[in-house]
Amino acid sequence: MELLYGPIKAYAWGSRCAIAELQGRPVPSEGPEAELWLGAHPGAPAAVKRAGERVALTEVLAADPAGWLGKGVLDRFGARLPFLLKVLAAAAPLSLQAHPDAEQARAGYAADDARGDGHRNYVDPFHKPELLVALGPMEALCGFRDPAISAEVLAGLGVPELKPVLDALDAGVAGLPEAVRLLLTWPSAQRAGLVAAVRTAAVAGPDTDLVELLAEAYPADPGVVVALLLNRVRLAPGEAIWMPAGNLHAYLRGTGVEVMAASDNVLRGGLTPKPVDVAELLRVLRFEVLDQPVVAPRPVGEGVVTWPVPVPDFALHRVRVNDRRPEVTLAVPGPWVVLCTSGQVNAADLVDTVTLDAGGAAVGAAAGRALTLSGVGEVYVASPGPC
Repeated sequence: MELLYGPIKAYAWGSRCAIAELQGRPVPSEGPEAELWLGAHPGAPAAVKRAGERVALTEVLAADPAGWLGKGVLDRFGARLPFLLKVLAAAAPLSLQAHPDAEQARAGYAADDARGDGHRNYVDPFHKPELLVALGPMEALCGFRDPAISAEVLAGLGVPELKPVLDALDAGVAGLPEAVRLLLTWPSAQRAGLVAAVRTAAVAGPDTDLVELLAEAYPADPGVVVALLLNRVRLAPGEAIWMPAGNLHAYLRGTGVEVMAASDNVLRGGLTPKPVDVAELLRVLRFEVLDQPVVAPRPVGEGVVTWPVPVPDFALHRVRVNDRRPEVTLAVPGPWVVLCTSGQVNAADLVDTVTLDAGGAAVGAAAGRALTLSGVGEVYVASPGPC
């Protein structure tokens, strides 16, 4: 095991407290800190120390892919770490977004290359399913709710301009694509008026605070209305949301540990100043009702829980060690990325041991063969999924 040093993304929606508090730094931080990246994604690779100097994990893996990744990962994913672990800290809403499946990502990346005009929807040829586990209370939008419920909410606003959207929703799930298309292609000159009308009408309604939160940040973005078609999720610590390909979602506020396939493909659907490719988003979205977006932790051993996901790219485990249970050997294959979220925990493989305080991280190669955690505290361990 080796200590791992992750870069922090300073997106405008980031918290000035959460990641700094986790790492024991002064609060508030100088600027927003949105995401701590702990992996080998080329967009922001973490680093290890070599002879006192920090070396990007991408370089370390490239020098010995077989030793670091192991035959199973090499055979399934090639010479790259297939997952990325993050700490996400949202003080303001993120954009509505979705991610492609593997086939869509490969085709989209190739099409962007062939077009050659500099515009890209796809920055790599990989899919990006995600799992987020709340570290504290967290709110998000995740997946479409029953269109009948959405229609009732929109009808209750009494905004005449929304009639075409209501007509589309009358068709149930089959009408969701048209409802989303209508909203995202709303005439630019009329968008501010639509959001203002919805904001005024929502006073004292069931979604008042959501509309207010989103409209305050994006007063001329029809994504404010698209949000009312989605499940609003409130997570308690330890609860998770699973976001497969095509799932329209947005984080609203809170802090969580997020693990995903190692990709940065994002198709935006509103609540953003960035361009929205409506046609490509509609092609990627899965228009289906997500009845239960919340995933509860599943115990798999004393002090160990996981959140099963149906993809091979990653698995995530939370391990708690204490005076009564001072050591746990985690029976999952490497490579591993370990993040300590409280206390002080030793992470050991058959090569070396490192000590992690809260906010600290480590990485271990598949050649390390076994991962043992000891001390008093809590860690999250990301690894490849089962074969």
